[in-house]
This record gives sequence, C-alpha cells and structure tokens, in this order.
Amino acid sequence: MASHSAASGQPLRCRLGPDHPAPAAVEDAYAGLCGLAERAGDLNIDIDRIAIGGASAGGGIAAALALLAHDRAEIRPVFQLLLYPMLDDRTTTRTDLDTLKVRVWTPKSNRYGWSSYLGDAVAGPDVSPYAAAARREDLTGLPPAWIGVGTLDLFHDEDVEYARRLSDSGVPCDLDVIPGAFHGFDLVFPKAEVSREFWRRQARALKGAL
Repeated sequence: MASHSAASGQPLRCRLGPDHPAPAAVEDAYAGLCGLAERAGDLNIDIDRIAIGGASAGGGIAAALALLAHDRAEIRPVFQLLLYPMLDDRTTTRTDLDTLKVRVWTPKSNRYGWSSYLGDAVAGPDVSPYAAAARREDLTGLPPAWIGVGTLDLFHDEDVEYARRLSDSGVPCDLDVIPGAFHGFDLVFPKAEVSREFWRRQARALKGAL
C-alpha cells in the first residue's frame, strides 16, 4: 500500500517480510489509514465512509487492520473487503492440504509465506491476531465484511471459518464461494466471465456498504 503522511507529505509504504516481520506491515497500514483520516478535509473524504480491503496476504493485513483499528478506536472503517485472505498461520501444520489439487498458492508457498512474515513463531502459541487475524477469539464490534474465495483455494477453509465466526459474533458478513476457483484466479484469467462476475460482486458489496 502507499499513502501519504499528513505531517510530512511523503509516501508511506508498507514494509515487507522477511526483512520487516510482523507486525510491521499492519502498523504501516494503520499509519496510512490514520494519514488518510488526517487529510480527509483536503481530500474531500468522509471519514465515516472509509472501507479497507485487500487480496491474499493483503487481505490478511486488511483483516488485521480491522482488528487494530477497532482496538485503538481512533478511526473506524465501516467495511472490510477481503479477497481470498491469508488469515491463519496454523494452516502450515495441516498435512491434509498437501493432497489438495490447488493451483498458484500451494502448501509449500504457504509455509514460505508465513515463515517470511512470522519467522520461527509460525504456528506457535504466541502469534498475535494483528499478524494472523484468525487468532483473534473475540470478533465482536468489527466492521461488516465481504469475503470471496474459491473452492480450490488453499485458504478456502480458513476463510469460510472466519466468515462463520464473524457472523456468529454479530458482524454482518457476506461469504461468496466460487466453485472450482483457485487462488488468484481472477488475476490469472481476468477476462473470464467467472472473474468478471467476481469483480462485479465486490463492486456491489462495496457500493452497498458505502
């Protein structure tokens, strides 16, 4: 992500692992969110109508950002748009995923990604929800969400479970499961009708939220 600091006007970029492990990325995202709110008047932004979102690892950061913003109570996004988000580092310990016919993002990719972000802490007892949002036990009070994921996506189970937990916690959450879709299918085949419809559903969800 890139935004601007209200104080300096300089670009503020999200630090990445492994050089900058968690929680650097979500803290940078939060700084960007606050910078946006600070400049709301100059940018003609209604701070009561700010949505956050992301895809894959970015979706995981967006989900963690929703938690951080809720807890700090300085600025409250009204919606979170999560495209096949990467939410739970504990999936790295699931051996059953090795037999799934997933594409693009594989169990090996997953282990590498989480290890780059969390280091030796991955799948351990001390991982913060600000690094892996699925670790959060209490999801009450979070902004409404839309989650989209395919049935052949490695993140399918954790995304469906997170959507269920949000709903059970009283958080409105629309879950859109795409049959036969793999991780990042809409980027690999952007002109396919299934991808176009996926984007239309996101647009409708975002429009409805704002």
